[in-house]
Amino acid sequence: MALIKVVLADVDGTLVTHEKVLTPRAIVSVRALAGAGIAFAITSGRPPRGMQMFVEPLKLATPLAAFNGGRFVRPDLSLLEQYVLSRELVEPILALIATHELDSWIYRGNEWFVRERHGPFPPTVVSDFADQMDEVVKVVGISDDLDAVARCEADVLRQFSEDVHCKRTTPERDQPAAVFAARSQPYYVDVTHPQANKGAVVLALAKMLKIEPSEVATLGDMPNDISMFEKSGLSIAMGQSSDDVKRAATHVTTSSEDEGFANAIERFILGRT
Repeated sequence: MALIKVVLADVDGTLVTHEKVLTPRAIVSVRALAGAGIAFAITSGRPPRGMQMFVEPLKLATPLAAFNGGRFVRPDLSLLEQYVLSRELVEPILALIATHELDSWIYRGNEWFVRERHGPFPPTVVSDFADQMDEVVKVVGISDDLDAVARCEADVLRQFSEDVHCKRTTPERDQPAAVFAARSQPYYVDVTHPQANKGAVVLALAKMLKIEPSEVATLGDMPNDISMFEKSGLSIAMGQSSDDVKRAATHVTTSSEDEGFANAIERFILGRT
């Protein structure tokens, strides 16, 4: 295996527990990485403001890959690169989500917009999304009806997989592309630009840090983390992950409720060095 130069971790259910707790042992393990000369980075479906809380305790200096790679920002939240959906695409996607009786969220810039306040970090509550249709990085459909979420995902892929207008705002030029839709949790379906996926995060981060993807180690717990496992040199699935996620990883650690992140760093990353 290549020498690991950076560790890239998912946040919810990986870096933090299901109660969104960053444990003291997790903090110590990230600092131990720094002591070994290994950088640490995070990626998440969260907006940048929902990731900024980790910058200080973990002393993060690497780019934050928010919206699963839809928006890369510096630790001060200034923009590096983003992939957005056109207004002409957002409106029919929201309409399709509504036909499945799912609630919907919109992410744009560093902000999260909802029509009813909820969630682990504060969104902006709006009566409707009419003024938030431009420069959208991610649209999410949400429901406790898991079958409806699965059907919605399939319909989005079927109806919007070709000849839609997504655009990359940096570098320069727009380009037609398909959307990417996946369930980041059983009750969420995320719709993004096709380059906003965690496999692309590995490649983009490696390029930004001027290393090879094989020198990246990844940690995650959900099916949307498999794409970053496939692109990295070493991958670690959390203990509570599904069998499919575990099979896709190089190693399996304990669960996020049993210090799985710290155990993974200590055993599979620092243990190799």
